[in-house]
Amino acid sequence: MNSSSNSFLRRRVTVLGSTGSIGVNTLDVIRAHPDRFEVVALTAGRQVERLAQQCLEFKPRIAVVADAAGAAQLKQLLAEKSGQLTILHGPEALLTAVLESDCDTVMAAIVGAAGLAPTLAAAQAGKRILLANKEALVMSGDLFMSAVKAGGAELLPIDSEHNAIFQCLPDRFGSTSNGNTRDHFGVEELWLTASGGPFREKSLDALKTITPDEACAHPNWVMGRKISVDSATMMNKGLEVIEAHWLFGLPLSQIRVLIHPQSVVHSMVRYRDGSVIAQLGQPDMRTPIAYGLAWPDRIDAGVPPLNLAQMANLHFSEPDFERFPCLALAFEAAKVGGTAPAILNAANEVAVAAFLDQRLPYLQIASVVRETLSAIQSVPASSIEIVLGADTQARQVAAQLVSTLARK
Repeated sequence: MNSSSNSFLRRRVTVLGSTGSIGVNTLDVIRAHPDRFEVVALTAGRQVERLAQQCLEFKPRIAVVADAAGAAQLKQLLAEKSGQLTILHGPEALLTAVLESDCDTVMAAIVGAAGLAPTLAAAQAGKRILLANKEALVMSGDLFMSAVKAGGAELLPIDSEHNAIFQCLPDRFGSTSNGNTRDHFGVEELWLTASGGPFREKSLDALKTITPDEACAHPNWVMGRKISVDSATMMNKGLEVIEAHWLFGLPLSQIRVLIHPQSVVHSMVRYRDGSVIAQLGQPDMRTPIAYGLAWPDRIDAGVPPLNLAQMANLHFSEPDFERFPCLALAFEAAKVGGTAPAILNAANEVAVAAFLDQRLPYLQIASVVRETLSAIQSVPASSIEIVLGADTQARQVAAQLVSTLARK
């Protein structure tokens, strides 16, 4: 996290995952500050019509979609209005959007393992990375942080919790890859807050019949369906614990999770002298996005001010691992290390997709993840090929487990 030599430089932004909730909010902030930001590339998966609208408004040089059919549809939607736009498709095209768009800033907002390769490429190329893709660090933390350091990239966390911790650390904190947070800055613990999702007060029996729509009805945040389910199971928080370990260089024993239903305190840092510094704000992703886009400056994010006088209480409690077994599994995978977090992530993606397709009961998500972790031995994550191999193997095992459970 090296400071920019010219904070008023008009930044050229590639948005990986522009049609998702993070991408849409990123473009909302950019829209309000045309003097500071230029969009040079946009990528999407299947939401081609939304991408077409974004291309018409922001006029990027490159647009990427998942497959050839999507590319043909995008060309048809834009027709003669595409101008100098280059339309590409497929995983390799994501690298083009990062490396050949003349961007200096990459919003890494592709959900899941698909975002790993382009985000790693951005690190190797020395870009400013606004990291909203947990998987880059969950799957390959050591490799990714080494690439950030070697490439001279700027790494700014966008997840509200990690962004809050970054804001609570000293200005002199420097690179997140130093691994010496506690020794240099008197940091004792990082406290990640979690809303607890929509089921924090439901009985365990009631969770047996949870539907996808119920799991996606988050009480505080507007998010995509996959991440909403992860919030409900608290796997999302488990992945954030792993991410925080790599971002801030603290051992897992010094990273805690606290249930905070109001989602006003986004995370805290406890220092050796007894101080606890917290970052507060509305539950709106435009705040951390604006912070990352303009850092070290602060700009208007379009978010209403927080009025603490109107809030009766702020509550905090320890998470219940019986209610949230996915959180416990994430801690276990993080302790094992190696490829275990990649296996955890892949199995969870398969299980959540099956739940959203109504092929797997809600409570079986944790079962699929647990059994996949048990079935595959973790090995050192010494190369991206090994990490992706573990990801592929875990998906195969998890898919078989889903099929088996579905027949019962």
